[in-house]
Amino acid sequence: MTRGIFIAGNESALSRAIEAETTNRVEQFAAAYIPNRLAGAVKNSTSETPKRLSLEWNPSSPISARTLVLAAENRLEHIDEAILICSPPSVRCKAADLSFSDVEIMLNDHIKGWFFLIKELISVFNNRRRGSLVLVYPDIPPIQSRDEAADILGQPALASFRTMTQSLLSSAQNEAYTTMAFSTSDAGNETAFASFLYKSLDESSKRSNGKLHKFGKFNLFK
Repeated sequence: MTRGIFIAGNESALSRAIEAETTNRVEQFAAAYIPNRLAGAVKNSTSETPKRLSLEWNPSSPISARTLVLAAENRLEHIDEAILICSPPSVRCKAADLSFSDVEIMLNDHIKGWFFLIKELISVFNNRRRGSLVLVYPDIPPIQSRDEAADILGQPALASFRTMTQSLLSSAQNEAYTTMAFSTSDAGNETAFASFLYKSLDESSKRSNGKLHKFGKFNLFK
């Protein structure tokens, strides 16, 4: 049976590395990325590959989340592993200078959107009584110079995803599907992280359910 891999998240170094590793393992996979709609943002630059089945996603819409999961199932025949990558864009400015539209975008696309999508994936996995929900995020303290404004929106979005991940891991043993999480504290080593992620998935067992796998110089084997 063909391995059905669905990737969703932010266009980033993490997602590019995971996509590259995925292309070495399957003939086709489905992927959907959050459009970068922030003021002054550069359009997503993810290059097309013959193996990727690109799907449209409006993260702010619960209907779009349902449609996305159905589309992924139709294109792949089934979703065995859903790899969700949260690496939100930084928005560095003073609170008084915040754009109202950027606040709405970050809330809708980078916080609410994950709840909508995960709810739909869980429904599919529960119905099939199998599947793997794989949650990925960077665990790197933001670097900020003395004269630079803090990341006022990106970090709260990441914190929300991290908290949701912890909640899903804590209840994983009671579910019909598997939940695993991966974090990396090693910026610039995304290729090795992607290899580590898939090696962990390939070797996963019942004991892996509900586990957070940490990758980095000091926690690779934790």
